[in-house]
Amino acid sequence: MRPLSIRVRRAAVVERRVRGRGAWLKLATGYLLTLPAILYILLLVGYPFLLSLYFSVNRVFIGGEYQGFVGAGNFTGLLDNPVFQRAFWNTLGFTFFSEIAKAVLGIGLAFLLLQPLFGKKIVRAFLMLPFTLPFALSLLGWQWMYDPEFSIINYLFGHELHWFQQPYPDWLGDPFWSYLAILIVNIWRGFPFAGVIILAGLTSIPGDLLDAAKVDGAGFFRTWHYVITPIIAPILFIGLIYDVTFTIGDLTAVYRLTQGGPGYATETLPMEAWQVGIVGGNLGQGSAITLALFPFLLIGVVIFLRMLYRRESL
Repeated sequence: MRPLSIRVRRAAVVERRVRGRGAWLKLATGYLLTLPAILYILLLVGYPFLLSLYFSVNRVFIGGEYQGFVGAGNFTGLLDNPVFQRAFWNTLGFTFFSEIAKAVLGIGLAFLLLQPLFGKKIVRAFLMLPFTLPFALSLLGWQWMYDPEFSIINYLFGHELHWFQQPYPDWLGDPFWSYLAILIVNIWRGFPFAGVIILAGLTSIPGDLLDAAKVDGAGFFRTWHYVITPIIAPILFIGLIYDVTFTIGDLTAVYRLTQGGPGYATETLPMEAWQVGIVGGNLGQGSAITLALFPFLLIGVVIFLRMLYRRESL
């Protein structure tokens, strides 16, 4: 018989080979499962992004007309463009105010859905309709509600509640009211998603922690700041990144309701990029407009992800 030490060494070698094959198979399986998502990102996100980068540093027009490399010329030309400046600040304003409103309404909605309500599942289903219905179809209803002659909003707040006085607001024809109208539509569509995200985080918090905070005399704001937020911070960060990106890139509401008017009061960067790049045919400058906020988004995403990583490593 062979010595015991030789048999043990051979068994150890066989075991390492089996483990190595298992690890390789596990790694290959992981890559195969993620391959559809990787292909999706490369084809539908990566390729258009690289194409936009190429267009933004060249003078390219619809129809294949190419007039040469301009470097940063398309970007520097935007600095003196008053329409771009208005669209830039409008985009930031829409995003800032809508995110605050979505956070407040989403928190309230989440705590409301935590209460024992009759038909709560049906209520949840209806609350998700703004986010799940085709947005263009929903905007037809909003266009009717904002109509200067048949507006149900003006009828309700004017005739019934007497909050509005004649002349009633021209929701899509006045600069102030049109800005508010687009903001309301954006908030209406996004706050159910914020509520569901916060609700998912709240349901993962052990009830003992909330009971202990209540026994210690902590009010709502202290409980939210010191107990709830640290626990659901990863969910909040990911949801905020997604919603900010979605809000900044929203074109449908502005295009369908106001076309950026009146007088560029609701002009946003996606709308300006559409007007310049598609309607005007200047693909180079249109691509530069779409990439104007990319550095800010990239910095914001990096900061949020670093904050999230630090929290998870504590």
